[in-house]
Amino acid sequence: MVATEPIANLTAIIAEEQLEAGGFNDHLLGNNGRITVFPKTEQEIASILKYANEHEMKVNIMGGGTKRGFGGIEESADILLVLEKYKGVIEHSPGDMMVTVKAGTTFQELQNFLAEDEQKIPLDPPLPEASTIGGVIAANDFGPKRLGYGSARDMVIGLRIVYPDGTIIRSGGKTVKNVAGYDMNKLFIGSMGTLGVITDITIKLRPIPKYESVILLSFQDGNLQDIHTFIIHLLDSVMEPTALELLNPALAKKLTGKSAFTIAISFEDVESSVRYQVDYVKQNIVHSANSSILEQSDARNFWDAFANIPPNGHKADSGNETKAALKIGVKNVDVLQIVKESQLLEDSHHLKVEAHGGLGTGLCKVHLAGASDDVVSAIQSLRTITENIGGYAVVTHLPLELRQKIEVWGEKPAHFFLLDGIKAKVDPKRILNNGRFVGGI
Repeated sequence: MVATEPIANLTAIIAEEQLEAGGFNDHLLGNNGRITVFPKTEQEIASILKYANEHEMKVNIMGGGTKRGFGGIEESADILLVLEKYKGVIEHSPGDMMVTVKAGTTFQELQNFLAEDEQKIPLDPPLPEASTIGGVIAANDFGPKRLGYGSARDMVIGLRIVYPDGTIIRSGGKTVKNVAGYDMNKLFIGSMGTLGVITDITIKLRPIPKYESVILLSFQDGNLQDIHTFIIHLLDSVMEPTALELLNPALAKKLTGKSAFTIAISFEDVESSVRYQVDYVKQNIVHSANSSILEQSDARNFWDAFANIPPNGHKADSGNETKAALKIGVKNVDVLQIVKESQLLEDSHHLKVEAHGGLGTGLCKVHLAGASDDVVSAIQSLRTITENIGGYAVVTHLPLELRQKIEVWGEKPAHFFLLDGIKAKVDPKRILNNGRFVGGI
């Protein structure tokens, strides 16, 4: 039973209809709150955090909820701060190619708004219809087009953040060349909401490309050496793909209907440039590959389907299967080994495995589904394989019960004392998103 005193005190800060006892209590993933609050203004966010800090109440932050299975080992904090009502575009300057937006705005809502001026945010995170722009930035999330677009750290111009004590600060500005000294934006991007609540984001834009094509190269014989040869040749060329993604057979079957190791190569530009690059790829395809080309709406539909593959913390996992997701970083050509090893887990661990990786970035994502013991064993196997080749593996979705047994971020890095020192300085009472970041920060 939730105590009435905290709710009574919070009604002095926020309207009663914006408070809820319990709510969003998905016990499978945790990161819930005994009291759920839905602020509509930045000042309400600041007042809630100030109240929580003064009373040493723990606070979890949630945008669209898609990342609830990422980090954290507690079922509930005292307060769950949900930003779904704090949304909307604050300022859009089409001529300056920038937009300032509230953190609770979903990524797809923002892209739809910008499309009216033929502009877009050059990011392609998973689950765009549910993911909020604040959550994407806080997690430094990305998709297969990171090769051509870059990361959130490259796109964010400025942020407004509410510190755990309720202080409102601003980092960066509203122009591209605004940094003198330390770029404080980068401190908060990817910090998983452990240093403050991101309220407003100013981000630079790109025009929507005039033309887009996706070339799908399927290797039915599974010859990874042929894939390696082709990739090295393409990366050494002057071609500029926005995505160069390797799919394992299970994922390729879902997206293309063909069960084979498949490379998805995306080109975006004016039509003549795209067609030139597509022709170049067609002329240099190795003999063992079959090709098909998707253009314009078909290409966009392919990536839309791709974006909705991962487990979604916004929805409770159904059935008896345990679902997990990993982000793995290795040298770019080592993606071949990670995707191959992931495929082998299907038989050795009796799992459903969907894996893909950027052959130009070295960033992979692996989705597992099956019995919980088999999932845990597969995670440990993948982490060992990855660390043996100098990479890292982070578990980005896992039920709470298993997160309490597995270190989802892996071993503490050598620079952990720096991260922990920053947390201690900014949030000495450790009230904010406690345990969501590296080493339990």
